[in-house]
Amino acid sequence: MFYKDWNSIYERISKDLNLKLNKERKSADLLDKLLDKKDDFSLKKLEEIIKDKEIMVFGAGPSLVNSIRSNKEKIKNCVKISADGATSALIENGIFPDIVVTDLDGNVSDQTFANSKGSIVIVHAHGDNMPNLKKFLPAFKKNLIGTIQIDPYPYKNVHNFGGFSDGDRAVFLASHFNAEKIFLIGFDYNGIIGKYSYPEKKDKKLKIKKLKWCKELIELLIKKNENIYYL
Repeated sequence: MFYKDWNSIYERISKDLNLKLNKERKSADLLDKLLDKKDDFSLKKLEEIIKDKEIMVFGAGPSLVNSIRSNKEKIKNCVKISADGATSALIENGIFPDIVVTDLDGNVSDQTFANSKGSIVIVHAHGDNMPNLKKFLPAFKKNLIGTIQIDPYPYKNVHNFGGFSDGDRAVFLASHFNAEKIFLIGFDYNGIIGKYSYPEKKDKKLKIKKLKWCKELIELLIKKNENIYYL
């Protein structure tokens, strides 16, 4: 999804969650500046990894671990994209994601470890994670791409492929780069926050609101005849 299509959706999310545009811009400015000193990963290479491939996207919901264990054979044959804290569950089960999508509020040490083993990391900037960008971004040494929620065109080093929370951004990423099929694991909308979402760090009411948006955004892609399947 391109920004011209995403903007009207984001305006509804912003209004619902009372997001502040000035904070979004400051965070985007910061990530753009921090990535200026990094050896970033090219979008062309990212497209080559995803285009026409079967993709498995891992959310951090309570069904995640059981779903990983029951789909191990299928997982082997897919490009693996983990949403933030889901990275930790994969590593614990002996699996390294090809791509990590994160706003840096999960177990960042697992994400930097995955990065050291070759995982591409899609680092996201939003109005509330500037301290984490400053603290953690230096630990990622290679294969980085920056994303933001607002208009990306004024910036050099950050992009907007659509999506809002880590999970649905991972799905939008796969869709944007024309995956053949997208399988979803660990996406739960029952109001229960899984342990790999690190609920002790989260405002539960806000997290549940975000899960509702996650579901709505993925359903939007499905309605566009995307080949997206819940497992």
